[in-house]
Amino acid sequence: MRVKIDYDLCMGDRNCAKVCPQVFQYDEDEINAKVVVDVVPPDLEDLVRQAADECAPGAIIVED
Repeated sequence: MRVKIDYDLCMGDRNCAKVCPQVFQYDEDEINAKVVVDVVPPDLEDLVRQAADECAPGAIIVED
């Protein structure tokens, strides 16, 4: 699985980084989240899907 963020939609509310900090980190300078892995480890896939589901503006894009 791969994941990316649509920065035009990201509101910078940090929820994804709270749900899965191993994959998402908040960038204080850019005021948005960043994906910090190229490929999501299998044991974190459910958390990434949860973060995507909880992303209010739908900025997280999951690619299976």
